[in-house]
Amino acid sequence: MRTNIQPLDWIQSFTPDMLGPEQIAHAKRCLMDLIGVAAGATATPLADKARRFTLSQYGGDRPLLFANCQASPAGVALHGAWLIDALDAHDGQVLTKGHVGVAVLPGLLALPAVNSLSGREFLGLMVLGYEVATRAGIALHQSADDYHTSGAWNGLAVAAVCSRLLGSDRDTLHHALGIAEFYGPRSQMMRCIDHPTMLKDGSGWGALAGVSAALLAADGFTGAPAVTVTDPEQQSVWADLGQRWYLHEQYFKAYPVCRWAQPAVEAALAIRPLDVDPARIARIEIETFHEAKRLHTRTPLDTEQAQYSLPWSVACALARGTIDTDGITTALGDTLITELASRVEIAESEAFNAAFPARRWARATLVLDDGQTWHSDAMEARGDPHTPLGDDEIRAKYRALAEPVLGAEVAAELEAVIDTLEERPVTDLLEKLIRTR
Repeated sequence: MRTNIQPLDWIQSFTPDMLGPEQIAHAKRCLMDLIGVAAGATATPLADKARRFTLSQYGGDRPLLFANCQASPAGVALHGAWLIDALDAHDGQVLTKGHVGVAVLPGLLALPAVNSLSGREFLGLMVLGYEVATRAGIALHQSADDYHTSGAWNGLAVAAVCSRLLGSDRDTLHHALGIAEFYGPRSQMMRCIDHPTMLKDGSGWGALAGVSAALLAADGFTGAPAVTVTDPEQQSVWADLGQRWYLHEQYFKAYPVCRWAQPAVEAALAIRPLDVDPARIARIEIETFHEAKRLHTRTPLDTEQAQYSLPWSVACALARGTIDTDGITTALGDTLITELASRVEIAESEAFNAAFPARRWARATLVLDDGQTWHSDAMEARGDPHTPLGDDEIRAKYRALAEPVLGAEVAAELEAVIDTLEERPVTDLLEKLIRTR
């Protein structure tokens, strides 16, 4: 069903009353997943660098996410998105080839006005952010030749939700979106794939641009138009606002590594011989799509290289039965994983290439030292809307990430707050996101 409402009007008129129980429930799943990832990410090398830079350059009185200190609204957004992005386990969307929540949640935490919201209003603004960001990402991919990082478009969602928090009128919102689009980091994603570093997916700078854009526009700084939102050629992307909820088309990650590596991980795990010493695996053949083949680092030297390494991801899964935070941090240099990663051979499939990005496939073959061979079916990553993680799996992931940082008691209290957030003031949530134990 198509509507005639314009995107700016829809953003301005949006209220949580437009949401049904299914949208509220899914927003809480996204929130729990993001908070778990943020907590787990405090163990990464990037987290400390993000905190130090933010404190030195963006001083203020807004609490940073899980950092026991304060910064300006722009600093809160930058730090929070950097933090979540540091552990590549957060939600994403296949058509954008990128991530929404990583920027939207820190953007929502940035401004003082968030403290006056009800929990339901907070969840509503999260949903608004998911709808704006996903459509902005699709529109950018349709209109630009290069493949840009998520920060190039998720900053528009941050500008939208922050403009709502500031009470900006329609014209000011238009300028805020235009500023965020213009100043957003048009960084090249495949450069980060080929040369993994802490630059990651650009979402820290996207969140920073989004908050800054809303504040600038509120002060009269001009920046319209936002081409991805208002260009007539992009209107088909926005025509089903309020009818098609892209919130439900996000995926959740089972493992803290690039989504493109995860089909190969599932294929390898599907045929992993449980009664055989993994050291006996002599060859691991992976057939997948081109972009996944570009995740080529065999011996990662740091967390970023490990998260963007298909050979390491597959080897870690085969050696340990899963990939956890330890597998991409303290386990770097593990002898068995390193040996298995050296035995991974990657080939492209034209059929899998044709299906990308809407579908991401991989097939695995394992060959033992005595010649025994196992072949997998073509597999996709778990966690897509058609291969969902159950609520129990999302909760288990949250607990595994949050409990080592927050402690079991605080993690359980925070989980209970998220479960009932639509019935609470949002301050019940905010006060638990300030510090680690």
